[in-house]
Amino acid sequence: MSGLLRRHRDFRLLWCGETAGKFGAAVTNVAMPLVAIATLHAPTFAVALLSACVWLPWLLIGLPVGVWVDRLRRRPLMLAAAGLSLVLFGAVPVLAAAGGLSLGLLIALALSAGAAAVVFQTAYSAYLPTLLAPADQAEGNATLHGSASAAQIAGQGAGGLLTQLAGAVGGLSANAVTFLVALLCLLGIRHREPRPDPRDRVPRALTAEVAEGLRLAAGDVWFRTLTLFGAASNLALMGYQSLLTVFLVREVGLSPGAVGGLLALAGTGGIAGAFAVRTVADRFGTARAMLLYELGLPSAVLLIPLTTHGAGAVLYVAGSFAVSAGVVGGNILKAGFQQRYCPPALLGRIIASTSFLNYGTLPLGALLGGALGSALGVRTAMWIMTAGVPLAALILLFSPIRTVRDLPVRPAEAQRGERDEPGRGTAGQGGERDEPGHGTEGRGGAAARR
Repeated sequence: MSGLLRRHRDFRLLWCGETAGKFGAAVTNVAMPLVAIATLHAPTFAVALLSACVWLPWLLIGLPVGVWVDRLRRRPLMLAAAGLSLVLFGAVPVLAAAGGLSLGLLIALALSAGAAAVVFQTAYSAYLPTLLAPADQAEGNATLHGSASAAQIAGQGAGGLLTQLAGAVGGLSANAVTFLVALLCLLGIRHREPRPDPRDRVPRALTAEVAEGLRLAAGDVWFRTLTLFGAASNLALMGYQSLLTVFLVREVGLSPGAVGGLLALAGTGGIAGAFAVRTVADRFGTARAMLLYELGLPSAVLLIPLTTHGAGAVLYVAGSFAVSAGVVGGNILKAGFQQRYCPPALLGRIIASTSFLNYGTLPLGALLGGALGSALGVRTAMWIMTAGVPLAALILLFSPIRTVRDLPVRPAEAQRGERDEPGRGTAGQGGERDEPGHGTEGRGGAAARR
């Protein structure tokens, strides 16, 4: 257990609730497509459509949610989102008993749960910096992402097993318990956020506040680079992941239980990525670490389409392990950068603006993967979409990230202002930070390709 978990009660509760939620989400991510394939005999495109519906709410409500998060306290929004998710998944057995599961019911569940996740994730990302001191944020991000990876591993294994043993309803209903745990943990947190600054509550048009966040995301070279990369990368990632269950069941020939076990084994890469990221960033710099995690490791994704039955499944494990390590490590680096670099009053909007584009390509990727799988065959579609993962990372390679050791910890304007003050120096080396595109030498912290 990390030192932060031992000494910080409220962070421990947040960690417990978030870990439980990630476990439940991982169970659902496995159970839902398995239900569609094994119980409803859904075609390839319909399975991909389910994955798209989980992420579609980011395109529909992501931007206004960012404004609400900046206007309101974040913890009550998280409580409301967790409560809604509890009701949704708790209703699954009732609806199933009344009329049976259907593809339409699964789509409605995916859309509703996805909308709740938009509110929770945006509020959660903006809430963490108010709970932890800046010196603790790097450890907090690494702890949360590492535990989330462990929960995902356990959840993926449990998802396949629960669906096989308890049936479709059992697999999906398990998520209700995890949201109950998350809700109770959030209620137990004693820390109360300060009231929003009255100046920030002067009535303004919603569109004006949305535009402010979008201008910051588009106008700042660091936010712009990471957002464009995230959007392109997620398009490719979701394109092949939306086909993954179909690929492993119908092309490779695995049972639902074996699929869950294989996903869990490959997911251990996320733990490895989270465990090593702070050491790698301290030794080589946060910018160089991001290139390693987002370009170097995920290139092994090209092993996945080579997967065959029996010993050939090792290729899937190796490729997916590397991708998982890269994504989690990159997410930790991006989260810390975002929390330190962005002005606090705009954090909710910048999270929503970047997530709107990053997550907005996920449903498009799922639909693209489904369309290619239906038209060209699943294995061919897997080749096309996995190739897009390292290609997307070239955006980082040909950006200012390649020219610096560390990601900056404050906007360039603030750095210039500090240099102009007598007796003040930069955190960089020998004045090199005056060069365009260079960042500071301080640690960017941690966090996220989301």
